[in-house]
Amino acid sequence: MTSTKTWALALSLLILGAGLVPPPASAQERPERTTPLRDWLQQRQDRAPQPAAPVPITRPGEHRFSLRHGGLTREYRVHVPVRYDPATPIPMVLSFHGGGGNMDIQADDRYYGLVSHAEQAGYVVVFPNGTSRLRSGKLATWNAGLCCGQARDRQIDDVGFVRAVVADLRQRLNIDPGRIFAQGMSNGGMLSYRLACEMAGTFKAIASVAGTDGTPACAPSVPVSVLHIHALDDDRVLFNGGSGSASDTHADFVSVPDTVAKWARLNGCEAAPRRVLEVPGAWCETRSPCRGGAEVKLCVTETGGHAWPGGRKVRGEQPGTSAISANALIWDFFSRR
Repeated sequence: MTSTKTWALALSLLILGAGLVPPPASAQERPERTTPLRDWLQQRQDRAPQPAAPVPITRPGEHRFSLRHGGLTREYRVHVPVRYDPATPIPMVLSFHGGGGNMDIQADDRYYGLVSHAEQAGYVVVFPNGTSRLRSGKLATWNAGLCCGQARDRQIDDVGFVRAVVADLRQRLNIDPGRIFAQGMSNGGMLSYRLACEMAGTFKAIASVAGTDGTPACAPSVPVSVLHIHALDDDRVLFNGGSGSASDTHADFVSVPDTVAKWARLNGCEAAPRRVLEVPGAWCETRSPCRGGAEVKLCVTETGGHAWPGGRKVRGEQPGTSAISANALIWDFFSRR
């Protein structure tokens, strides 16, 4: 009997005590518990130096920069023409090297003549570097969808890298936001197509030499003008699709006609192709007008292989076709946007 009374008394006290304990606060009301370690870490973070704003470019000529993106240190080169005036917005062209190349090759006037052309025409030209297993950055590739190499295999965020480069340079230079363009050779041209798909609000137009569109999906937010230049005898990215005998990747590349038709459809180009240039060894045709004033243009050379028209092949340094100049055609196309 005594034990029964004792148990009842203990139970009553337990219930009474529970009624005196306030209910737990909600997630919004619960005060954050701090510890000396957490306080120390927060103070350390507050005192840590913040990333400095990019330093403006104040002189013409060659400049090299690096930035961190996607856990990688990425690099790019810039050429600023002598006529650059910080008070006047200037056009900018991003030029992407081919697969197995690098930014130094793309910037070498012996092969492409782009630095001299940018100086003459008066635009900023940028040479980003792809990803490579080598510390030198050589033998680099771009993740352009279907192609190429470790950039594709590792799903490198090259679109995000390009966004970071554009943002960085817009803080360093007075870039005209309505005149930013992309061009590339081979794998670099393929990346230009991907940028047109995913960064249509940034790039007014793109040009691809010897690189077709291998994007698995494409839904540009606004129309993007496209210029495609290709040789009928390209032995790497075959004009009618597939991989040529000289290809390193042996990917099943999309054909030139399918690429052009795709962009005519995306840009709402309803007019039939119209021949606008015909010279010995080359011709060009355009599809315009398209939605938003865009244009889709194709230029074809009979010979020249996998090379930049008007330039020289990097491998063997054989000249490309001289029937047309890629630099002249591309800048004429860009400057009319």
